[in-house]
Amino acid sequence: MISRRALLIGGGVGTAAAAAAAVVERTRVRRLLGWTGPDGVVPDVKPVTVSVTQHQSVARGCAVDVVTMNAVAGYEVCVVLHGRGNNARGMINLGLPRFLAAAKARFTVVAVDGGDSYWVPRSPADDPQKMLREELPGWLRSAGLSEPRAVLGISMGGFGGLVYARQAGIPAAVLSPALFRSWDDARTVGAFADEAQWASFEPLRHPLPPHFGVWCGEEDPFYDAARDLAPHAQMAAFDHGEHTDGYWRRVLPNALAYLGAVL
Repeated sequence: MISRRALLIGGGVGTAAAAAAAVVERTRVRRLLGWTGPDGVVPDVKPVTVSVTQHQSVARGCAVDVVTMNAVAGYEVCVVLHGRGNNARGMINLGLPRFLAAAKARFTVVAVDGGDSYWVPRSPADDPQKMLREELPGWLRSAGLSEPRAVLGISMGGFGGLVYARQAGIPAAVLSPALFRSWDDARTVGAFADEAQWASFEPLRHPLPPHFGVWCGEEDPFYDAARDLAPHAQMAAFDHGEHTDGYWRRVLPNALAYLGAVL
């Protein structure tokens, strides 16, 4: 069977390519008819405080930005893992500081640059998970903050967030998690060295965190894989929506409410 992810990527030929075109066209028509759901709106409120610092990450072999939002002494910390093609500052553009203000969130959010390798090692010289485990806690302590007690992951960050949450034993909220049911799907993104490396990290092939919530749109190419998470999740919400900022803005209030409850 050809997966929805493979179809939307259009990696096949012949029948697969025709089927992919049909799926893309169907989604386009649904969008035009307003059947993919409304875009979320950034709240028109004063944002929480935001600071940006830069640290040299030995684990990643480069300098990384750390964006801290709503830093208040005594607050628990939730780390945010961005999607592919994005970075820590992109969480500001998404509107997260205003969403936190509107939610009257009583926790701190910290976003950090993770590259584009699905938050797993692209090479021994670039290991985002090692950065999260071994370096980020020290950077937070130097800022007077505690270690992360939860993780919010978006798209690629949902993949990395579930890996991190399982290893750290913390709750997770994942929006449109970019998961893969098969190596044929996973290999299309070019982020993994080989099938063995992908399988060693793929959240669907390992025990999931005991506490997590998942949100995904029905028109999202990762919808089928996200549905596989639902039986194991504390919170699972699926509605019309694509793999876009508009969808993530729509569901962020619910995700932040979930995180506030588990923190």
